[in-house]
Amino acid sequence: MIKGGGFHAVGRRKAAVARVYLRPGSGKFLVNGLETKEYFGRVSLELILKSPLVATGMTDKYDILANCTGGGKAGQAGALKMALGRVLCQVDGGLRPAVKAIGALTRDSREVERKKYGRHKARKRPQFSKR
Repeated sequence: MIKGGGFHAVGRRKAAVARVYLRPGSGKFLVNGLETKEYFGRVSLELILKSPLVATGMTDKYDILANCTGGGKAGQAGALKMALGRVLCQVDGGLRPAVKAIGALTRDSREVERKKYGRHKARKRPQFSKR
């Protein structure tokens, strides 16, 4: 719990980090000062990040302010999903089974593999020449 009676949580996905601040309100959702439709621009990403709210039925009970840094839009949406799941569990521990069922509490640890020398990409080899 933070000053002013709200809640705070951090979520991560790929190279993205999302910090979520939850306060009682009317359902306003701002990401880096913009509405989610403006910031993400894709309906699929909005569905991903709002899934913890929909699963728990909390879509219009809290105002959400989020700061996202690093990675791309898809990674940030995944990080927001995790942060929202964590913050909802802080609000009410009884919501944990519903949030866990949609996979919002599990850190997706898949990262981009680094490029190796002598290779075109991380694993792609140069074309073999017999002669």
